[in-house]
Amino acid sequence: MSSQAWINLAYLIASMLFIVAFKLMSGPRTAVRGNFLGAAGMAIALAAALFEAPVQQAIAARGAWPVVLLLLAGGAGAAIGAAMALKYPMTGMPQMVALLNGFGGAASVFVAAAELWNMGTRALQSDQPGMAAFAAAELAPWTQFAIATALTGLIGAVTFWGSLVAFGKLEELPRFKKPWTDPNRHWINLALAALTLLTMAGVCANPNSFLLFLLLVVLGSLLGTTLTLPIGGADMPVVICLLNSYSGLAAAAAGFVIDNSVLVIAGSLVGASGLILTAIMCQAMNRSLVGVLFGGLGTTTVASGDEVYAGKVKSASAEEIAMVLEGADRVVIVPGYGLAVAQAQHAVRELADVLEARGTTVEYAIHPVAGRMPGHMNVLLAEADIPYEKLREMDDINPTFPETDVAIVIGANDVVNPSARNDPQSPIAGMPILDVDKARTVVVVKRSLSPGFAGIPNPLFAADNTLMYFADGKKAVLDLTAAIQKH
Repeated sequence: MSSQAWINLAYLIASMLFIVAFKLMSGPRTAVRGNFLGAAGMAIALAAALFEAPVQQAIAARGAWPVVLLLLAGGAGAAIGAAMALKYPMTGMPQMVALLNGFGGAASVFVAAAELWNMGTRALQSDQPGMAAFAAAELAPWTQFAIATALTGLIGAVTFWGSLVAFGKLEELPRFKKPWTDPNRHWINLALAALTLLTMAGVCANPNSFLLFLLLVVLGSLLGTTLTLPIGGADMPVVICLLNSYSGLAAAAAGFVIDNSVLVIAGSLVGASGLILTAIMCQAMNRSLVGVLFGGLGTTTVASGDEVYAGKVKSASAEEIAMVLEGADRVVIVPGYGLAVAQAQHAVRELADVLEARGTTVEYAIHPVAGRMPGHMNVLLAEADIPYEKLREMDDINPTFPETDVAIVIGANDVVNPSARNDPQSPIAGMPILDVDKARTVVVVKRSLSPGFAGIPNPLFAADNTLMYFADGKKAVLDLTAAIQKH
């Protein structure tokens, strides 16, 4: 076989590994193996790329310097990635995912910019004038190259800056805490979108204009920023999925720019899976994608919780709750972002062990958008070696809450707010929730009565069958475990 045939075979093997990796990463038991296979596929793709004709020509012209640069860049990227993985706790994973999405979009923009610059350089060196020279410099039809370059610049820029804004919101940086609520924001976005599309058409018509490409990137950057700024915290799990899809689409477009099949396949897989997950998240929140992008859930001003909570909230101590749990045959634990912040997953496992030793059945209710990204709670509980069979999805466990003796809500808020079911005027009306209020007794572990991402009060906290346990999540669970052991 020719050298190109071997390269294509390596790309095919890498693509197959990517597909298998995606399949394995759909379940917690096989996710680690899937990550390793995905990394192996990427290593094979990178190694194969070294034998592509342009790379070999660069090596012939400049010696080993291109390979040294590649190794240095790869080493630097690996070091940065390892440092980020070690620095960020599980609570920071959504922020890290947002950054990684953004870096993927930025990398695609740089690939397209570099290839456009190279094409322009070769066109200038050609004997043919104008567009003819540019078209002659490209091996594939220049129309494909022009459209792919424009798409890469636009999607990559939107992804990068949108992801940075998402990072700021998730990290709760001061400038990003409050959503952008300017009443003219939709008109601003519309004007930016129109300018962006016109510039994109200009890049497609004149792919030899590097300045037009830069203008497209700038407009895409502004559009990514202004589209993400108004989105409230309650919708961030959906936004993370959507930005992940954007990063894949940008990579796929970059694959068409450099005519690389494995990049097209990998980008398409990421783009498609991101869109599917976005649809699942929208369905879980009973929200349309248009509503997420333009509706501003969590951006509206709502009344304070004084009327909801005044004189109705019942606070309890660890000893009082322990006495309630003594006679419980079935307990359901509902984890939320507060549990992740407190790093209470191991303490929860200890509490469950103590209860199960007394003959109590313990299960975990998982809402699709609990935490700040899809699967956040599943991964968090897996860290504490909690059996996956005990994690029950919302649709599966909701019918069983009326037969539940005690539901323990740890740090969750909006996903257990009965206003979504009972109040048609609520900003989260219609959003599927965990029906914990139907349990015989509800214990809510929370630092305070502060609202969740949606910024609205929760009537559950003032319900007749609810006991509030105000404390840090980890300390509260440890104290509760100790109190149970005393009885």
